[in-house]
Amino acid sequence: MFERKKGKRTVYVDHIATTPVAEEVLSAMLPYFREKFGNPTSLHSFGQIAKKAINEAREKIASLIKANTPEEIIFTSGGIEANNLAIKGISTAYRRRGNHIITTAIEHYSILHSCKSLEKEGWEITYLKPDKYGFINPDELREAIREDTVLVSIGHSNREIGTIQNIKELVITAKEKNPKVIFHTDAAPTLGHYPVDLKDWGVDAASFTAHLMYGPKGVGALWTRKGVKVKPLIEGGVQERGVRAGTENVAGIVGFGVAAELAQRELEDRIKRLSSYRDKLRKKIEQELDYVEFTGHPTQRLPHHLSLIVHFIEGEAMLLRCDLMGIETASGSACVSMALKQSHVLAAIGVPKEVSNGSIVFSFGRENTEEDVNYIAEEFPKIVKWLRSLSPFNAENWQKYVKSK
Repeated sequence: MFERKKGKRTVYVDHIATTPVAEEVLSAMLPYFREKFGNPTSLHSFGQIAKKAINEAREKIASLIKANTPEEIIFTSGGIEANNLAIKGISTAYRRRGNHIITTAIEHYSILHSCKSLEKEGWEITYLKPDKYGFINPDELREAIREDTVLVSIGHSNREIGTIQNIKELVITAKEKNPKVIFHTDAAPTLGHYPVDLKDWGVDAASFTAHLMYGPKGVGALWTRKGVKVKPLIEGGVQERGVRAGTENVAGIVGFGVAAELAQRELEDRIKRLSSYRDKLRKKIEQELDYVEFTGHPTQRLPHHLSLIVHFIEGEAMLLRCDLMGIETASGSACVSMALKQSHVLAAIGVPKEVSNGSIVFSFGRENTEEDVNYIAEEFPKIVKWLRSLSPFNAENWQKYVKSK
């Protein structure tokens, strides 16, 4: 489906940043721009058609994430708004319980910046440090929980290093220490690529987005367990249980629902096929290249995600050369990859600043093929070797780095 560049094969492997809208999703959305354009709050038939479509989408998403009821889902403009609503909306609603929040140093910036904003309002924030794989130690979480802890927010999976937390264990740990604490997880990178079971995890709130799972951009969701209070950030309407005012993005929500339906149908195949691509590429890189180190946990990670650091070359040059050869990838989260500064995730897991810029992430998608993997496996080592031939860095620097760890 992707256009080739100058005779080169074009391979998109940046699905952790965004995914192409599936054909089935686009087809389902189109009628809601013209023929079925009604406002869901209108009482006439046009409005009721739109309202019914939203309810059906809510049911499909609820089924995928194993929510208790569809009504627990609040639609937002995306994962970032969902995270802001979770951090600011939930904590503010429970301010009488205390003013302490726990999160981690490797969360998405929508979590971290929300916490920084609350710090300016007098909240105390504890930022837990992960280990070298990106795992949060349950004992350290237990130690951090206090009587006045209102909210814990720990992401289910990490966009930059792919590690999947044992959320269920962390929830149990937090609730044993303080049963009243609200536990939120950012599961946006997870949905559509790995099973989500909110009942089993035991969380109280979770954030999602459509565009990372072959749905449209501009629509996401915050799920909250029945009884969890959320103070609105956007006011002026009765939509979404009064928690998120504004006329709903009907076409986007319909697309989100169809993307969820596709994920439920295809998930087993996606996991099996894409993890085989990931493992094949890792093996090839290990065979062809020295002085690389893979980041995140080797097995407890997103099935479609491979992340590594390539030493002795400048990361931006590597990405540009990959792009020239038709390999579309990234060096981490789409929200920070343009900043040309050290990833806060890599810094938190102990990667020195001088080598973290050589990070690269390959994230596969449902339309990738075995031929795509073979192309990357052939071309990427050539790119690295060519850039290293121009680089002033060498193995001596590597030895200094190893000794420093």
